[in-house]
Amino acid sequence: MALLLHIPHSSKYIPESYLPYFRLTPETLAYEILKMTDHYTDELFHDPNDDVRRLLFPVSRLLVDPERFADDELEPMTAVGMGCLYSKTHNGQELKNIDEIRSDLLSLYYEKHHEKFENAVSELYKKNGQVLIVDCHSFPKYPLPYELDQKPDRAEICIGTDAYHTPIEISTALVSFFEGANFSVAVDLPFSGSIVPMKYWRKEPEIRSVMIEVRRDLYMNEETGKKSHNFENIKGTMCAAIRKLIDLTS
Repeated sequence: MALLLHIPHSSKYIPESYLPYFRLTPETLAYEILKMTDHYTDELFHDPNDDVRRLLFPVSRLLVDPERFADDELEPMTAVGMGCLYSKTHNGQELKNIDEIRSDLLSLYYEKHHEKFENAVSELYKKNGQVLIVDCHSFPKYPLPYELDQKPDRAEICIGTDAYHTPIEISTALVSFFEGANFSVAVDLPFSGSIVPMKYWRKEPEIRSVMIEVRRDLYMNEETGKKSHNFENIKGTMCAAIRKLIDLTS
């Protein structure tokens, strides 16, 4: 089985041409990026042997979030102004005016990324017969106001599953691995699900998917955005988790 690491929220980049559409000062926009970015997940999640393909989203989720459904009717986060094009900040303030740039953002970023995602999954599926997508994220130690789960006590690792696309042996193996490394682990708390291309969603069981979320305070200072002294240890753990999945699916 082939693995694909999907890393959607690591970028802080917003093209200068779109900055006038944001309704925040440079300082408050920087703060929003600090709060909402899955910092350093592009460094944390990789295979040191370079045996695993990766797909990174190139711009900040504040501009476009590729993990949301494009159809607002399907996307529950639309209710808090955080569909695939955010109109609200993490605490419910006005973020940006999306009316004039909606079609551009969807075609340039959302649709292009999902085309790359589908093509990568299809290529690996055709070659290997099975694919495991590892959806790579991080999350804050304490819930942000927009989050649906507001429980303050959060495990250090969250494993997200999809009832159709996540085999129980995959999620169980990850829970066992992280608990064996002395981390607290929760399944589908505070976040659930794992991404699959729409072409295959709930249609092809050989396209498998699991989400790994690591709590940010384990590897960074959430107030400054700087890496902590523990960064390399967490990076090593995430790399070992990827190797575990490679061994499990080979």
